[in-house]
Amino acid sequence: MRLKSEIWVKAYLRRCRLEGADALLVRRGDADAGAIYIKLSRLDGTALLFGPAPAGLAGAREDRLWEPCLKGKPAGEAEVDAFLERQVGFDQDIWIVAVEDRAGRHFLDDWLAPP
Repeated sequence: MRLKSEIWVKAYLRRCRLEGADALLVRRGDADAGAIYIKLSRLDGTALLFGPAPAGLAGAREDRLWEPCLKGKPAGEAEVDAFLERQVGFDQDIWIVAVEDRAGRHFLDDWLAPP
């Protein structure tokens, strides 16, 4: 059984803070099952974006898994924000978490979907 979105986001925010990265909730979505997007600002004008992996992947039903968005490469902050705006237009229940870390640490290693 999957953790509720709200619980996962709270735990993730705490993990980021414990590791010394600034993290904040930008958009609150559906508490139970809202999709979660993680925007990782590298503090150089670029960002990485991670979104939910497709539900059909092995393990994605029980655990939340993420995959890189925007071809998995750093993109301009404006491009990442535009992508997120389109996602909000498509699904009003999404969560958006912003992490700022110059080293590019996202703390999703255990939750990344296999390539």
